[in-house]
Amino acid sequence: MSAPYPAACPLPRAVTGYPRAMRTSVMDVGSKTVRLVVADTEGGAPLPVHTAKWPLRLSEHVTHGGPVPERAVDRLAEAVAAADRTAARWSAPGPLAFATAVVRSAPNRQEVLRTVRDRTGVDLCTLPGEVEAELTFLGARRWMGWRSGPLALLDIGGGSLDVAFGRGRLPDFVASLPLGAGRLTHEFFADADPPSPEQVRALRRRVRHQLRDVAARIRWEGPRTAVATSRTLPAAGTAVRGRAG
Repeated sequence: MSAPYPAACPLPRAVTGYPRAMRTSVMDVGSKTVRLVVADTEGGAPLPVHTAKWPLRLSEHVTHGGPVPERAVDRLAEAVAAADRTAARWSAPGPLAFATAVVRSAPNRQEVLRTVRDRTGVDLCTLPGEVEAELTFLGARRWMGWRSGPLALLDIGGGSLDVAFGRGRLPDFVASLPLGAGRLTHEFFADADPPSPEQVRALRRRVRHQLRDVAARIRWEGPRTAVATSRTLPAAGTAVRGRAG
């Protein structure tokens, strides 16, 4: 029988106060891909030396509130194993590995995490959506600088929409909503291309209902700058401009 999976993710040494390793690897298990970043971390800001990704598309196999099916777990374990081998080849074994919304919200999450650990040796952890939003905000603030003023952040992934607002280095408000692009496409448009007007209206109702309180809070805060950190939003903007003519 497998040992119980740890409830908390291990923190990197730079966070816990131990000396920094010269080379570190981080694995991000999203709804569409497994991404690996290998970086030199000694003496300052991390310097990426290698990046790679493996297709996953978990959101196409998982319904909202449903479990991750066995075939999807198999693909997940294979991708994590490939990323782990790549990290070792780049002298950064034992990557810090985090899974996002699709795995986090699955009712069989603990079983999925145990299976990945048993097959690959990688301790895959899940981060709360609010923590994801906070970390993304920190990155956006560092990139945009203080001149951007009160900052609103939008990050659409395959499984969730993360929103944050803040006037300082840390966000004053964060939210994570089940409005990921892959999740909504699978739930509302899986059997239709193009979708029917009724399906589009149903999707709009869901999004408006979920966003109502968050949108009111952001309007009340009055951000000076809004930042979108996902490729989904520029793609949507391009599609809208194309339809407009």
